[in-house]
Amino acid sequence: MRASLTITILVAFSIVGGVSARYIQAASPASGPGGDNTSRTPVLIELFTSEGCSSCPPADALLEKLDRSQPVTGADLIVLSEHVDYWNDTGWKDPYSSHEYSRRQSEYAAQFRLGSIYTPQMVVDGHFEFVGSDERRASQAIKEAAKASKAHVSISLSSSDAEATTVHVEAEPLPSTVGTQSADIFLAIADNSDESQVSGGENAGRRLQHVAVLRKLVRIGAVDASTGFSRDLNLDLKSEHHGNLRVVAIVQEPEAGRVLGASLARLSN
Repeated sequence: MRASLTITILVAFSIVGGVSARYIQAASPASGPGGDNTSRTPVLIELFTSEGCSSCPPADALLEKLDRSQPVTGADLIVLSEHVDYWNDTGWKDPYSSHEYSRRQSEYAAQFRLGSIYTPQMVVDGHFEFVGSDERRASQAIKEAAKASKAHVSISLSSSDAEATTVHVEAEPLPSTVGTQSADIFLAIADNSDESQVSGGENAGRRLQHVAVLRKLVRIGAVDASTGFSRDLNLDLKSEHHGNLRVVAIVQEPEAGRVLGASLARLSN
């Protein structure tokens, strides 16, 4: 089981100069549907899950499959595994869980007018929700999400030493086609992969594997119909595992509304 990752985010309001590109950038395009074969529409897939939930491992496996195989033509799937904390009193404390993600799921429940929250739950672009192991429903939701007009957001990485990197996030003003006047911009830090040997609770005795495990989600700004966004953020990575990270920029309507754009970059040693 891995130790917790400590990440300090310091916002710098000027371009950081003199950095060398030590990390591989793999930013996702924010293109509209109907482009050529190299143009794919980013679709954000969030899985609310827990290591204490016996029905969650199939959903974890589906999320990994979607991330690895990218099965929907024209869609660039950006996935996040968000481990909730309300299973932690059932015999196993999920080491990746956070009450922050339980709150985020509750905000989605309010948007979807659900009477309660549950695991596993998959949310696609903040607009579709369903049981997280339902592959058929996931495919349908992704295809629908890929048809939507998206706001353009990009993310790039550079670094000058082994323990810090600079993230540049840039977003254009919201196009009229997205149908909203303002949106928040979030930065998500996630492990590429994690695993646990579970010794208690409903999954006792199982080794569980996860992809894109969310470790921190921070609101870094906003964008509207007339004003774009451009900012550098210094990430101080106090971990020897910093090569196991991915960074995602998300443009989303307030109060866990629709996801209007997303972009992904991976940290690599």
